[in-house]
Amino acid sequence: MSLNLEQKKSLVAEVQSHLAAAQAVVFAEYRGMTVAELTRLRRQGRASGLVIQVVKNTLMRRAVEGTPFAVVQEHLKGPLIYSSGTDPVALAKVFSDVAKTNDKLVITVGALGGKLIDAAALGQLAKMPSREQLLAQLMGTMQAPVSTFVRTLNEVPARFARTLAAVRDQKAA
Repeated sequence: MSLNLEQKKSLVAEVQSHLAAAQAVVFAEYRGMTVAELTRLRRQGRASGLVIQVVKNTLMRRAVEGTPFAVVQEHLKGPLIYSSGTDPVALAKVFSDVAKTNDKLVITVGALGGKLIDAAALGQLAKMPSREQLLAQLMGTMQAPVSTFVRTLNEVPARFARTLAAVRDQKAA
C-alpha cells in the first residue's frame, strides 16, 4: 500500500522527532527474515528503549537531512530497517545479539555523534557495559572514600564500647 503525500510528510516528521532525541542510529539489511524474527527484534528493541522501524530509503534520506545522522545518506540502499535510541550501547547490543543468532540480519551502517560506524565498531560498542552499569561503577567509586571515612569515624565509639564491655566482663569475673 502506497502512502499519499500527507502520510509521507507525517512519517518523515515522526522519524525526525525520533532522530532528534537519539544518540545513535543503526541501519541493517533484513532481507529473508520472517515476520516472527522481525517481531522478536522489535520486542527486544522496545524493551531497551529503541525505536525500530522500516522506512523507505527516499523518506529516510529526507528525514536525516540537517541532523547529525546525515552522514548515512549515501549508504541507504536496499531493504533496510532502522533503529535509533538514546543509549548507543543498548542499540549496539540488541543488533549485535540478533545478528549473531540470525545471519539474515546484516548490519550495514550506523552513526554515532555525527560519525559513521561500521558493523565491527558496533560490535566493539556492544561489548561495553551499559549506561546504568557505568553510572553504578561511577557512584561506587565516588562513594568509596566517603564510606571509608564514615567507618573510620564510627570505629572510635565502637572501640570505646567494646573496651567498656571488656572492663565490665572482667569485673564480673
